Amino acid sequence: MGRVDPTTYAVIAAAVLVGSVVQSAVGLGVGLVAAPVTALLEPALMPGALLMVAVLLPCLTLVIDHHDIDWRGLGWSLPARFPGTLVGVWVVGALSARELGIAIGIVVLGAVALTWRAVTVPLNRLSLSVAGFASGITGTATSIGGPPIAIVYQHRPAREIRTTMAVYFLIGAGLSLGALWVTGDLERDQAVAAAELLPWLALGTGLGALARRSLPAHVVRPAVLVVSSASALVLLVRSLVG
Repeated sequence: MGRVDPTTYAVIAAAVLVGSVVQSAVGLGVGLVAAPVTALLEPALMPGALLMVAVLLPCLTLVIDHHDIDWRGLGWSLPARFPGTLVGVWVVGALSARELGIAIGIVVLGAVALTWRAVTVPLNRLSLSVAGFASGITGTATSIGGPPIAIVYQHRPAREIRTTMAVYFLIGAGLSLGALWVTGDLERDQAVAAAELLPWLALGTGLGALARRSLPAHVVRPAVLVVSSASALVLLVRSLVG
């Protein structure tokens, strides 16, 4: 990853690999796992590098599986992401690297808390619009836009969740990247890093496709939340102390 030392690259690549396995299997995970690790080790790559990963991963996912997409739901969540994206761009420009690290840590821990408790949210126009708006903010500012949408869809069939969120990530992350590029908050090093992480992303997607046939989601989910919480806590403490 250009100026990134090999050890740092290996750890970030491992985080992307694990996150992409999980996201391919259950619908989200790459941001939860990789964002705190990347922000902790190489904050200059955030949020652009992982947003590019968030665009590439659903492309691979949809090649493997593109059935049962909830287009009607996307018709409400995606338009709401537009104003959320504008707020997210403002956040990126307003916060320092330290403050962004704190924000990422808080977003991850909040997402884990909501997901762990399995908060019941009705799937309707209002919830989809609110989730899309919130996802636009967190997705653009921290590259973690999946949890608000996942919470709304949590009781739907697994394949519908996986494929609907893949479409949402593809369009939503693309929108966030475009907005960051217009405001000058997207850097070349971030694009280079995303390209160098692509092999690990592809490997994780393939492994995730195999894992979802044999590994139940109720086994994967707690492990992801524990790993995400641990990395977010380390990032939060380091950002607060530093």
